[in-house]
Amino acid sequence: MKFNLFKIVFVGTFISSHFAAQTSVISEIKKHPNAPFSYAELSVKEGGKWDGNQYIGGSFKNIQELTIPESHTDHSTYIRYEGIGLENNQIGYRLYLDWRNATDIFGKKTTALSLPEVGQDGFESYHHDAPWGQDILKSGHTIGIGSYGRYDEQNDYVETFKIVKSTTAKVTNTKELSFATIDYEGWKTWGDAIDLHSKLTIFPKDRFVKVDLALSNTISGLCTGIVAIKNIPLKQGISKNKKWGYIATYGNQTETKKDDNLGMVVFYPLENFDKYVKTKSTHTIIFKKTKNVSYYFMGAWSLEPNGLTTEDSFYQDLAKKLDILDQNNHL
Repeated sequence: MKFNLFKIVFVGTFISSHFAAQTSVISEIKKHPNAPFSYAELSVKEGGKWDGNQYIGGSFKNIQELTIPESHTDHSTYIRYEGIGLENNQIGYRLYLDWRNATDIFGKKTTALSLPEVGQDGFESYHHDAPWGQDILKSGHTIGIGSYGRYDEQNDYVETFKIVKSTTAKVTNTKELSFATIDYEGWKTWGDAIDLHSKLTIFPKDRFVKVDLALSNTISGLCTGIVAIKNIPLKQGISKNKKWGYIATYGNQTETKKDDNLGMVVFYPLENFDKYVKTKSTHTIIFKKTKNVSYYFMGAWSLEPNGLTTEDSFYQDLAKKLDILDQNNHL
């Protein structure tokens, strides 16, 4: 990514200690295979070298913090599965740490920890069926599910992170939850560049991720959404007390080439809601001008163990969550 200044921020003992911490988290989860867990991961190659925008050679090593190298872009083979990973017993997600900034879904066929093995042999394998599951969402040139960008009304599309001075990602695992933070310095779309801080949190329960966004200045068009799959209808809901709403889709909208179904939803606070827009490729929720906004996204795959296997069960689950948000303002 030409405008990104990316460097690893660890040296010497700092790398070793944080690698040990990540290894300890993995070991602890695997000790209790039937217990609920949450997990956040960031893994990059070491021991190779850059050749233009490609990282040649080396092997993957888990780290906790990274400032993206200047040479890095999509398919650079430097970051394992191209971004940060979030996982619990039921589902996994990844957010691309490049200009796309899309969030993808890893559908799981097991309740065991899976991310540490995903993508160790390259980019292609996790697009195919494996004992743990696979990448099930084709994000294309969209923000995927629940990621964020800026809606360009004049051209009717969502602008992502093509021009950023620097981007730094960090993952944290605790007993109660796991999260990734991403700091974008000098994000330039139109008008003045801004800084954006995001936090994506997954819990040892359910399937949802909480997203917290904080901006250095207010901007118009800050948005989230869901990739729009052809022939899959959109449904919308509003809570009883009109505090929260959702947009959701359900149907055969995976890239598995199987007889399966996927539900996707974004829950958003109505106090921050400006409007809904359907672009060519994205169901888009546009927020009012603000410096801070929090929302949730969730995927639910029908082949998940003990999952939501029907459209009715998916929307019943959304109704329960909408009621909880209405009463508590959080899930």
